[in-house]
Amino acid sequence: MSINVRGIEFQANLDNPMGLEFYNLSHRFGFQSPNWPYFEDVKIERIHYMAKSGVLSQRITTSMHNTTHIDAPAHVVEDTPFIDEVPLPHFFGTGIVVSIPKNYWEPITYDDLEKAAGKAVRPNDVVIVNTGWHHKYRDSEEYFCKCPGFVPSAGDWFVEKKVKVVGHDTQANDHPLATAIGPHRNGPLHPHLADEYKKWSGGRDWKEDHPEWEPVHRKLFTNGILGIENVGGDLDAVTGKRVTFAFFPWNWDRGDGCIIRLVAMIDKSQKYRIEDGASFGPGA
Repeated sequence: MSINVRGIEFQANLDNPMGLEFYNLSHRFGFQSPNWPYFEDVKIERIHYMAKSGVLSQRITTSMHNTTHIDAPAHVVEDTPFIDEVPLPHFFGTGIVVSIPKNYWEPITYDDLEKAAGKAVRPNDVVIVNTGWHHKYRDSEEYFCKCPGFVPSAGDWFVEKKVKVVGHDTQANDHPLATAIGPHRNGPLHPHLADEYKKWSGGRDWKEDHPEWEPVHRKLFTNGILGIENVGGDLDAVTGKRVTFAFFPWNWDRGDGCIIRLVAMIDKSQKYRIEDGASFGPGA
Protein backbone atom coordinates (compact mmCIF):
# COMPACT_ATOMS: atom_id res chain seq x y z
CA MET A 1 0.00 0.00 0.00
CA SER A 2 1.18 3.54 -0.72
CA ILE A 3 0.13 6.91 0.62
CA ASN A 4 0.01 10.25 -1.17
CA VAL A 5 1.84 13.12 0.53
CA ARG A 6 1.54 16.47 -1.25
CA GLY A 7 1.18 14.69 -4.58
CA ILE A 8 4.08 12.23 -4.09
CA GLU A 9 3.55 8.50 -3.56
CA PHE A 10 5.35 6.89 -0.59
CA GLN A 11 5.33 3.47 1.07
CA ALA A 12 3.05 3.34 4.11
CA ASN A 13 4.29 2.80 7.66
CA LEU A 14 2.09 -0.22 8.36
CA ASP A 15 1.64 -1.74 4.90
CA ASN A 16 4.67 -1.76 2.60
CA PRO A 17 6.65 -4.13 0.31
CA MET A 18 9.06 -5.02 3.14
CA GLY A 19 6.19 -6.43 5.20
CA LEU A 20 7.32 -4.44 8.24
CA GLU A 21 5.31 -2.17 10.52
CA PHE A 22 6.98 1.11 11.51
CA TYR A 23 5.86 3.07 14.58
CA ASN A 24 7.09 6.59 15.31
CA LEU A 25 7.90 7.00 19.02
CA SER A 26 9.17 10.58 18.77
CA HIS A 27 7.52 13.88 19.51
CA ARG A 28 7.71 16.53 16.80
CA PHE A 29 10.62 18.98 16.80
CA GLY A 30 10.12 22.52 15.58
CA PHE A 31 8.94 26.04 16.31
CA GLN A 32 8.27 26.48 20.04
CA SER A 33 8.90 22.83 20.86
CA PRO A 34 8.35 22.20 24.59
CA ASN A 35 11.68 22.85 26.25
CA TRP A 36 13.49 22.13 29.49
CA PRO A 37 13.05 25.11 31.87
CA TYR A 38 16.39 26.82 31.47
CA PHE A 39 17.22 26.06 27.83
CA GLU A 40 17.20 28.70 25.11
CA ASP A 41 14.24 28.41 22.75
CA VAL A 42 14.56 26.66 19.39
CA LYS A 43 15.19 29.06 16.49
CA ILE A 44 14.46 28.12 12.87
CA GLU A 45 15.27 30.54 10.05
CA ARG A 46 14.71 30.17 6.32
CA ILE A 47 18.01 31.13 4.71
CA HIS A 48 16.60 30.41 1.24
CA TYR A 49 12.94 30.01 0.32
CA MET A 50 11.01 29.46 -2.89
CA ALA A 51 10.08 33.04 -3.75
CA LYS A 52 13.65 34.18 -3.07
CA SER A 53 15.88 31.36 -4.32
CA GLY A 54 13.77 28.56 -5.76
CA VAL A 55 14.98 26.24 -3.00
CA LEU A 56 14.27 25.84 0.71
CA SER A 57 17.22 25.88 3.15
CA GLN A 58 16.86 26.38 6.88
CA ARG A 59 19.17 27.14 9.80
CA ILE A 60 18.39 25.70 13.23
CA THR A 61 19.65 26.78 16.66
CA THR A 62 18.78 24.20 19.31
CA SER A 63 19.92 22.24 22.31
CA MET A 64 20.21 18.54 21.54
CA HIS A 65 18.07 17.88 24.62
CA ASN A 66 14.87 19.14 23.03
CA THR A 67 12.02 16.77 22.10
CA THR A 68 12.84 13.03 21.82
CA HIS A 69 16.60 12.62 22.22
CA ILE A 70 19.34 10.33 23.48
CA ASP A 71 21.96 11.35 26.04
CA ALA A 72 25.61 10.48 25.71
CA PRO A 73 27.33 9.49 28.98
CA ALA A 74 29.40 12.68 28.67
CA HIS A 75 26.22 14.73 29.17
CA VAL A 76 26.36 14.08 32.93
CA VAL A 77 29.52 12.13 33.80
CA GLU A 78 32.91 13.74 33.18
CA ASP A 79 35.48 11.81 31.12
CA THR A 80 32.97 9.34 29.68
CA PRO A 81 32.10 8.74 25.99
CA PHE A 82 30.63 11.37 23.69
CA ILE A 83 27.85 10.41 21.30
CA ASP A 84 30.20 9.83 18.33
CA GLU A 85 32.30 7.47 20.45
CA VAL A 86 29.43 5.10 21.26
CA PRO A 87 29.47 2.06 18.91
CA LEU A 88 26.54 1.71 16.51
CA PRO A 89 24.97 -1.45 18.04
CA HIS A 90 23.85 0.73 20.95
CA PHE A 91 21.42 2.57 18.65
CA PHE A 92 19.65 -0.54 17.33
CA GLY A 93 18.19 -3.70 18.80
CA THR A 94 15.28 -5.63 20.19
CA GLY A 95 13.47 -4.83 23.37
CA ILE A 96 10.21 -4.16 25.14
CA VAL A 97 7.78 -1.32 25.84
CA VAL A 98 6.61 -1.55 29.45
CA SER A 99 3.45 -0.03 30.92
CA ILE A 100 3.95 1.49 34.38
CA PRO A 101 1.20 4.12 34.82
CA LYS A 102 2.16 6.87 37.26
CA ASN A 103 0.75 10.13 38.57
CA TYR A 104 2.70 13.29 39.28
CA TRP A 105 5.88 13.01 41.35
CA GLU A 106 5.40 9.28 41.88
CA PRO A 107 8.65 7.27 41.88
CA ILE A 108 9.36 4.41 39.48
CA THR A 109 11.17 1.78 41.51
CA TYR A 110 12.96 -1.55 41.19
CA ASP A 111 9.78 -3.30 42.36
CA ASP A 112 7.66 -1.49 39.73
CA LEU A 113 9.98 -2.66 36.96
CA GLU A 114 10.31 -6.19 38.27
CA LYS A 115 6.53 -6.58 38.54
CA ALA A 116 5.93 -5.15 35.05
CA ALA A 117 8.81 -6.71 33.12
CA GLY A 118 10.97 -8.98 35.29
CA LYS A 119 9.94 -12.09 33.34
CA ALA A 120 10.04 -10.43 29.92
CA VAL A 121 13.30 -8.49 29.92
CA ARG A 122 16.43 -10.01 28.36
CA PRO A 123 20.10 -9.03 28.52
CA ASN A 124 20.95 -6.32 25.97
CA ASP A 125 17.32 -5.26 25.60
CA VAL A 126 16.18 -1.74 24.88
CA VAL A 127 13.58 -0.98 27.56
CA ILE A 128 11.07 1.85 27.04
CA VAL A 129 8.76 2.76 29.94
CA ASN A 130 5.29 4.16 29.25
CA THR A 131 3.91 6.01 32.28
CA GLY A 132 1.19 7.74 30.28
CA TRP A 133 2.96 11.06 30.74
CA HIS A 134 3.64 11.51 27.01
CA HIS A 135 0.00 12.56 26.68
CA LYS A 136 0.86 15.62 28.78
CA TYR A 137 3.79 16.68 26.58
CA ARG A 138 3.54 20.46 26.17
CA ASP A 139 5.14 23.68 27.37
CA SER A 140 3.99 23.37 30.98
CA GLU A 141 5.29 23.19 34.51
CA GLU A 142 3.23 20.03 34.94
CA TYR A 143 5.11 18.10 32.25
CA PHE A 144 8.64 19.23 33.08
CA CYS A 145 8.48 19.69 36.86
CA LYS A 146 5.79 17.40 38.25
CA CYS A 147 6.23 14.23 36.22
CA PRO A 148 7.01 10.83 37.75
CA GLY A 149 10.53 9.51 37.43
CA PHE A 150 13.07 6.79 38.03
CA VAL A 151 14.69 6.61 41.46
CA PRO A 152 18.03 4.90 42.23
CA SER A 153 16.54 1.44 42.76
CA ALA A 154 15.23 1.56 39.17
CA GLY A 155 18.77 2.22 38.01
CA ASP A 156 19.86 -0.86 39.97
CA TRP A 157 17.23 -2.93 38.12
CA PHE A 158 18.46 -1.82 34.69
CA VAL A 159 22.06 -2.59 35.62
CA GLU A 160 21.15 -5.97 37.14
CA LYS A 161 19.19 -6.95 34.02
CA LYS A 162 22.07 -5.84 31.78
CA VAL A 163 19.88 -3.77 29.47
CA LYS A 164 21.46 -1.74 26.68
CA VAL A 165 19.29 1.39 26.50
CA VAL A 166 16.58 2.88 28.72
CA GLY A 167 13.81 5.16 27.44
CA HIS A 168 11.08 7.06 29.23
CA ASP A 169 8.08 9.20 28.28
CA THR A 170 8.97 12.11 30.57
CA GLN A 171 11.54 14.91 30.52
CA ALA A 172 14.43 12.99 32.12
CA ASN A 173 15.64 9.54 33.12
CA ASP A 174 15.60 10.76 36.73
CA HIS A 175 12.87 12.05 38.98
CA PRO A 176 12.49 15.80 38.22
CA LEU A 177 13.31 16.72 41.82
CA ALA A 178 16.65 14.93 41.48
CA THR A 179 17.59 17.48 38.78
CA ALA A 180 18.14 21.24 38.80
CA ILE A 181 14.36 21.66 38.86
CA GLY A 182 14.73 20.66 42.51
CA PRO A 183 17.41 21.49 45.09
CA HIS A 184 20.42 20.16 43.14
CA ARG A 185 23.40 21.69 41.33
CA ASN A 186 22.14 24.93 39.75
CA GLY A 187 18.66 24.58 41.23
CA PRO A 188 16.09 24.96 42.41
CA LEU A 189 14.72 26.35 39.16
CA HIS A 190 11.26 26.40 40.73
CA PRO A 191 11.67 27.16 44.48
CA HIS A 192 7.90 27.20 45.08
CA LEU A 193 7.82 23.45 44.48
CA ALA A 194 9.49 22.88 47.87
CA ASP A 195 6.30 23.75 49.75
CA GLU A 196 4.12 21.93 47.24
CA TYR A 197 6.21 18.79 47.64
CA LYS A 198 5.98 18.99 51.43
CA LYS A 199 2.19 19.05 51.19
CA TRP A 200 2.11 16.26 48.58
CA SER A 201 4.47 14.02 50.60
CA GLY A 202 2.78 14.51 53.95
CA GLY A 203 5.50 16.71 55.43
CA ARG A 204 8.77 15.42 53.99
CA ASP A 205 11.37 17.78 52.55
CA TRP A 206 12.27 17.19 48.91
CA LYS A 207 15.91 16.70 49.90
CA GLU A 208 14.92 13.77 52.11
CA ASP A 209 13.32 11.86 49.24
CA HIS A 210 15.74 13.01 46.54
CA PRO A 211 19.11 13.57 48.22
CA GLU A 212 21.28 12.87 45.16
CA TRP A 213 21.74 14.76 41.90
CA GLU A 214 20.71 12.74 38.83
CA PRO A 215 21.64 9.39 40.42
CA VAL A 216 19.92 7.28 37.76
CA HIS A 217 21.66 9.10 34.89
CA ARG A 218 25.01 8.48 36.55
CA LYS A 219 24.23 4.85 37.41
CA LEU A 220 23.18 4.10 33.82
CA PHE A 221 26.01 5.97 32.11
CA THR A 222 28.82 4.52 34.22
CA ASN A 223 27.51 1.05 33.33
CA GLY A 224 27.40 1.68 29.58
CA ILE A 225 23.61 2.11 29.42
CA LEU A 226 22.30 5.00 27.29
CA GLY A 227 19.13 6.98 28.05
CA ILE A 228 16.33 8.23 25.77
CA GLU A 229 14.06 11.02 27.05
CA ASN A 230 10.70 12.48 25.96
CA VAL A 231 9.51 9.34 24.20
CA GLY A 232 6.08 9.82 22.61
CA GLY A 233 4.29 9.47 19.29
CA ASP A 234 2.68 6.06 18.78
CA LEU A 235 4.01 4.71 22.08
CA ASP A 236 0.66 3.28 23.19
CA ALA A 237 0.38 1.20 20.00
CA VAL A 238 3.44 -0.90 20.90
CA THR A 239 3.13 -0.93 24.69
CA GLY A 240 3.24 -4.45 26.08
CA LYS A 241 5.02 -5.74 22.99
CA ARG A 242 8.48 -6.94 22.04
CA VAL A 243 9.75 -4.96 19.04
CA THR A 244 12.91 -3.91 17.23
CA PHE A 245 14.14 -0.33 17.71
CA ALA A 246 16.31 2.01 15.64
CA PHE A 247 17.40 5.48 16.80
CA PHE A 248 20.70 6.53 15.22
CA PRO A 249 22.13 9.94 16.22
CA TRP A 250 24.35 12.29 14.23
CA ASN A 251 28.03 11.43 13.97
CA TRP A 252 28.70 14.57 16.01
CA ASP A 253 32.26 15.08 17.28
CA ARG A 254 32.18 15.44 21.08
CA GLY A 255 28.38 15.47 21.11
CA ASP A 256 26.63 15.45 24.49
CA GLY A 257 23.52 13.79 23.00
CA CYS A 258 21.32 14.03 19.94
CA ILE A 259 17.73 14.54 18.85
CA ILE A 260 16.56 11.23 17.35
CA ARG A 261 13.72 9.68 15.40
CA LEU A 262 12.96 6.72 17.66
CA VAL A 263 11.26 4.01 15.59
CA ALA A 264 9.78 0.66 16.67
CA MET A 265 9.52 -2.06 14.01
CA ILE A 266 7.47 -5.25 13.94
CA ASP A 267 7.92 -8.09 11.43
CA LYS A 268 4.76 -10.16 11.80
CA SER A 269 5.49 -12.48 8.87
CA GLN A 270 9.14 -13.02 9.89
CA LYS A 271 10.07 -12.97 6.20
CA TYR A 272 12.23 -9.84 6.19
CA ARG A 273 15.95 -10.37 6.52
CA ILE A 274 18.91 -8.02 6.73
CA GLU A 275 21.19 -8.57 3.71
CA ASP A 276 24.10 -10.94 4.16
CA GLY A 277 26.62 -8.74 2.35
CA ALA A 278 26.87 -10.86 -0.79
CA SER A 279 28.99 -9.23 -3.49
CA PHE A 280 27.50 -8.13 -6.80
CA GLY A 281 29.09 -7.11 -10.07
CA PRO A 282 28.13 -5.40 -13.34
CA GLY A 283 25.01 -6.96 -14.80
CA ALA A 284 24.23 -8.87 -11.61
